[in-house]
Amino acid sequence: MASLRRLKKDIDFLVEEVISDCCTFMYLYPDKKREEAIQIIQDAVELRNRLYAKVNHPQDNPKKLYYKAINRELLEGVDASFEKISGLTQ
Repeated sequence: MASLRRLKKDIDFLVEEVISDCCTFMYLYPDKKREEAIQIIQDAVELRNRLYAKVNHPQDNPKKLYYKAINRELLEGVDASFEKISGLTQ
């Protein structure tokens, strides 16, 4: 883990990509599953807020393992969001 600053930037970047993909979907398919896309955006924002809270208030003593777990949670959450977006087009 390089730094907390880098981790926060990664969180912001990946969540913004999810939101951007949802907005693109809603633009390309205005009549198709708009509410589901909005729900994915809301879930992504909740993920961002939850991860920021964890980064700002660490709980465990082995910090390196704690921040690796946060990074893993970020990647799993974003991956699940992208899968949901992919499912909307079918």
